[in-house]
Amino acid sequence: MAVVSTSLTGAGSQLSGHFSALRKSFLKLDNSNSNSTQSFFQNVDSHLRLSSSRKGCRAVVTMAGSGKFFVGGNWKCNGTKDSISKLVSDLNSATLESDVDVVVSPPFVYLDQVKNSLTERIEIAAQNCWTGKGGAFTGEISVEQLKDLGCKWVVLGHSERRHIIGENDEFIGKKAAYALSQNLGVIACIGELLEEREAGKTFDVCFRQMKAFADAVPSWDNLVVAYEPVWAIGTGKVATPEQAQEVHVAVRDWLSKNVSAEVASKTRIIYGGSVNGGNCAELAKKEDIDGFLVGGASLKVLPCYSYGLCQLTICEMDTHLRIISSPFFISLALCLNKFLKHAREYNQ
Repeated sequence: MAVVSTSLTGAGSQLSGHFSALRKSFLKLDNSNSNSTQSFFQNVDSHLRLSSSRKGCRAVVTMAGSGKFFVGGNWKCNGTKDSISKLVSDLNSATLESDVDVVVSPPFVYLDQVKNSLTERIEIAAQNCWTGKGGAFTGEISVEQLKDLGCKWVVLGHSERRHIIGENDEFIGKKAAYALSQNLGVIACIGELLEEREAGKTFDVCFRQMKAFADAVPSWDNLVVAYEPVWAIGTGKVATPEQAQEVHVAVRDWLSKNVSAEVASKTRIIYGGSVNGGNCAELAKKEDIDGFLVGGASLKVLPCYSYGLCQLTICEMDTHLRIISSPFFISLALCLNKFLKHAREYNQ
């Protein structure tokens, strides 16, 4: 979660020199072999302690809304009524603390089911919306309909909408603008293709996509930016913490220069792209990574194993295994929540 630095001295790039972090200090956790999510949480809590003698943190610019770490789960076009019910049951069984935002994004046809059965502690996001009010737009869904179902967020600009469905930057910007004008939060996705990264165009692509949002949206107060390199989505590949941080700090610097320094400081920039329990801790330590957008949902749940910092459920999807599903969301949220809560002191 970014804060404005009180000093511009010291080593670092020109971009990262403008921002410092709440997550500089990090305590290494022991792996837990607990069989229950609750025991895992207790283990995390018992290991995350900072000395009271540490220096106080630098002045924090309060982030949009609550300034909380943000963990989102995009279930994409997966699930049945039965599997969704199981997923919701698992989520409802967890005790989530207050200083992390948790959002799940079911398929449209299950929005009402999830809203009516999921704890109010976890908010609901849709996976798409129309550019304006409803009407003669076959197959579309309006912001008003989403709000009527109780949605608080909508995911827009996801690479699958851009590169498979064919949505362009301007069209996505219009969607975001209308959603925000109707007080529906937007998770605004950006990210480059593999060939664009290899051609050295990562920043160009992300800045172009950011500009489309900036040109259209009425406010940034209820907008979360999700950087998802397309080459890392669902592939098992993941950007290194350094690669992700490089883009996040560049996007924040773009916001500072093209929108305002206040918006740059407030806006949460989260990472998505094959996030799992083995890499989330290292990613979370980076200065400008304010959360995660995790893809997938469980279709066939296999036994639960302990892996790295988080309890994970290994789910069989299509023809390969992916690390996804509700115990991941629950424990990841708690892990990051505890970490953020106890690691607010910045080592100067």
